[in-house]
Amino acid sequence: METSDNATEPVSGTDEELTGIAAQDWAAASTDPQYRAAVVDLLGALAYGELAAFERLAEDAKLAPTLADKAELAKMASAEFHHFERLRDRLSAIETDPTAAMEPFATALDEFHRQTAPSDWLEGLVKAYVGDSIASDFYREVAVRLDSDTRGLVLAVLDDTGHGNFAVEKVRAAIEADPRVGGRLALWARRLMGEALSQAQRVVAERDALSTMLVGGVAGGFDLAAVGEMFTRITKAHTKRMAALGLAA
Repeated sequence: METSDNATEPVSGTDEELTGIAAQDWAAASTDPQYRAAVVDLLGALAYGELAAFERLAEDAKLAPTLADKAELAKMASAEFHHFERLRDRLSAIETDPTAAMEPFATALDEFHRQTAPSDWLEGLVKAYVGDSIASDFYREVAVRLDSDTRGLVLAVLDDTGHGNFAVEKVRAAIEADPRVGGRLALWARRLMGEALSQAQRVVAERDALSTMLVGGVAGGFDLAAVGEMFTRITKAHTKRMAALGLAA
């Protein structure tokens, strides 16, 4: 959902010459069983995230104050479902059951959405903007370590759906109309950030192949310091997005 107005800085490593697995295609890279398992995890998590985003946007459309807003959210939901279909088809193409690949991540994502159900239209917009952007940052971090075929797919499904600029426009207008709204939404966004990072850290820690790939194949497995640096970069990007919304981080 990145846009020219809210895109983050390139993640670490994107401006460096590609080496190792990142310089290979899927056919070569997938001969490593651990790497293959990590990619299945990654695509499964991303696919379920896109499916959940579709469901959430369709539900949020019910809160839309105008028919134009409702139609805009419906269009975005459609884009998210198309992304899901691409990931599902890719999992099938690499001889993996898409449902089995998604299942390990369903509980964490469902719990996140349960704990952060918006109470109104504006909270729904902020949730989509903040939550989806955090997820996009995370997957972009991972993408620099992927083979060329998988990296291309991941970056393609992270393409802008239009929600970023739409949310910024609507939230800024609401704050201008009633400045008191800003304080409430700032608190809400901070809560979302905490919940999203907590769930992401748990998922990474619980999936050995994914965490090892994320830190560049460290022999010892999960490298807390390296992953901590990644989440620091994501937090900084979140602060910039809060400023775009007109909210204090």
